[in-house]
Amino acid sequence: MHRFFVTPSAIHAETVTLNAETAHQLREVLRLGLGAEIIVLDGSGREYRVSITALSRAGAEGRILSQASARGEPGAQITLYQALLKGEKFEWLLQKGTEIGLSRFTPLLTQRCVLHDRAALAKKENRWRRIIQEAAEQARRARLPELTAPLTLAEACQEAAAQAGLALFLWESAPGQGLKQALQAWQSAAAAGGRISLFVGPEGGFSESEAALAAASGARLIGLGPRILRAETAGLAAAAAILYELGDM
Repeated sequence: MHRFFVTPSAIHAETVTLNAETAHQLREVLRLGLGAEIIVLDGSGREYRVSITALSRAGAEGRILSQASARGEPGAQITLYQALLKGEKFEWLLQKGTEIGLSRFTPLLTQRCVLHDRAALAKKENRWRRIIQEAAEQARRARLPELTAPLTLAEACQEAAAQAGLALFLWESAPGQGLKQALQAWQSAAAAGGRISLFVGPEGGFSESEAALAAASGARLIGLGPRILRAETAGLAAAAAILYELGDM
């Protein structure tokens, strides 16, 4: 059954209101008509089985048949602090990260990033949110991953430290400890629904001074083995390995 995220205000006592964009997808793309059933999600963990009762270019309405707690979320909440990447790589990462099970994305401004203009980045926000929503619907996610405003590395390290979870800083020159060892030292808390912050650099990687800043903030500097992964691949590989280790894959 097709799934659609809506804002909580679109869900009423017995009905759901869908916007023009969703109505277009129902009519023109999926070729659904009156009486068709869909799943509507409020983005916070509830899902509603809905029968379409009205459908036009302006929008759609549906009658709620049943509701339940939605499934599909991992126990551990992973925030990906991803340094901004060139071209469409960041968009691809948002899509695949949502499919894997990341809970939150924070664009990171680092020394070797190509983009640093916050105003220019703000113009991309609506497109990025749409990519996340479409991926969450396709992947049967119960909640929409959060997309935050860009942060500097110092701001991100401070934020991660305040969350009192596990902060992992991926750095190819990390001294010794790998992902598995870092997780094993913290696994009991993570398995109970802990927070994990994952820091990934841009194409040129993090600098030594940035690694020192992260370590001073309490992050664990780790590597992903003897092979060097691309910037858009490293965070996804680490996230998948974390969720597997914690029993979510």
